[in-house]
Amino acid sequence: MKLTELSLRHFRNYEALDVSFGPGVNVLLGENAQGKTNLLEAIYVLALARSHRTSNDRELINWQADNAQVLGRVEKAAGTTPLELDLSKHGKRAKVNHLEQGKLSNYVGQLNVILFAPEDLALVKGSPQGRRRFMDMEFGQMSHKYLYNLTQYRAILRQRNKYLKELGTKKQSDMVLLDVLSDQLAAYGAEIVVSRLTLLNQLEQWARGIHEEISQHRETLRFKYATSLPEATLTDVDTVYQALMNQYSERREKELYQRTTLVGPHRDDLKFIVNDKDVSAFGSQGQQRTTALSVKLAEIDLMQDQTGEYPVLLLDDVLSELDDMRQTHLLTAIQDKVQTFLTTTSLSGVAQKLIHQPKILTISDGHIAVDDEV
Repeated sequence: MKLTELSLRHFRNYEALDVSFGPGVNVLLGENAQGKTNLLEAIYVLALARSHRTSNDRELINWQADNAQVLGRVEKAAGTTPLELDLSKHGKRAKVNHLEQGKLSNYVGQLNVILFAPEDLALVKGSPQGRRRFMDMEFGQMSHKYLYNLTQYRAILRQRNKYLKELGTKKQSDMVLLDVLSDQLAAYGAEIVVSRLTLLNQLEQWARGIHEEISQHRETLRFKYATSLPEATLTDVDTVYQALMNQYSERREKELYQRTTLVGPHRDDLKFIVNDKDVSAFGSQGQQRTTALSVKLAEIDLMQDQTGEYPVLLLDDVLSELDDMRQTHLLTAIQDKVQTFLTTTSLSGVAQKLIHQPKILTISDGHIAVDDEV
């Protein structure tokens, strides 16, 4: 999968931009605050119809405009697909092959991206919410079924939490609707949990090998899905569904008291274990960064396995956060494998570590100059 062309209109600090990219490594070179990260964000938005930097779409639109456009041309084995995303205060409109999509879930997956930014190094030691978001964003790109179940789960979760708050002033006879919502939530929640376990198991296999190589075979990485459900129930959808229903029943009084849903995949977590120790709690900074790098590189292979296409890789100033050894491993691993967009303020070290010459795009104040010479 390759993003061959990108057009922006009124997106962040880009009034109008039309640019084509190389199939290998595209280096976005420039000083800070010139638009390098904005360009990566535009590619991310084109892929996922949402930003990784803000939940307010209005921030993506140039302050002098009422709407923004992000257009791209994606090249796959089956052919070329034009994508278009319009952003305004009224919402989003997405088109695939010039046809408007009724649901954004039908749009997501046309362009698959993996983002690796300095904040992703906090994947290991960061919050459970960040790791849940990681699973949902990546697995949602790989599987329309996962994205559908997740969308339904979130909608029902909002209804159930709202109803739990209302029940504080109602009688026990009004529990019928809560039972219905619990049943629906458990059904979608079970699908999500089983999908996560399946995909995490595959991701772990690739990440373990990468981690061993980076650590020179001194460390072994494994994943642990942290959930309130008994481990013996994590076998199939029906068993997980019943386990969720049992916990909703057992914790009903507590949920009514706290007025929120206390059980389900929205509360689960992912633990990274290195040499039988939780690396988020007991690992060194080097181990945590090696783990994050291993997981991100493993995503490339998992996404290719699930979709039949390698994703586009976005590296936002991540080289400056990695030592020489990890930089070399990262750049060697992606060379000739995936189309990559890499932001940097300096070419120092990049040319020496890349096997082939990258395409250099120099960015200054929202304008791009192309120079294929390093």
